Amino acid sequence: MYKKIIVPIAMDQLEHGESVLGIAEKLIDDEGEIVLLNVVEDLNAYAQGYMIVDFPLEMIEESRRHAVKTLEALKAKHGIRGRIEIRTGGAAGTINALAKEENADLVIIASHRPGLIDYFIGSTASRVVSHCPCAVLVDR
Repeated sequence: MYKKIIVPIAMDQLEHGESVLGIAEKLIDDEGEIVLLNVVEDLNAYAQGYMIVDFPLEMIEESRRHAVKTLEALKAKHGIRGRIEIRTGGAAGTINALAKEENADLVIIASHRPGLIDYFIGSTASRVVSHCPCAVLVDR
């Protein structure tokens, strides 16, 4: 049983995220905590040098509000004892940083079958597995 599990959930993969959350519920200690994490990608960080148009701050804030509302509903639906974290940045680096900050025992991350783009830039799950300071369970 684990004391602290981080469950990153992408808003465009809610069904898979809910499945991963079910796994976390089975593995968490009676006194443990599940941290539901959503990472809002900072698109402006990627856009530098490639695009002239900045993404409006309101767009990022709306993504954050949507994530909080969605994860709160998911937390209530499953009766999760834990909390929600919304962070901005690159997904893999942010997941790994939170795992280190929280001294997490486990990260459970959903993965998809790799597509062509994954072979060029790598998938989030593979970068989390490669650099995470704790155990990682990848659910496909």
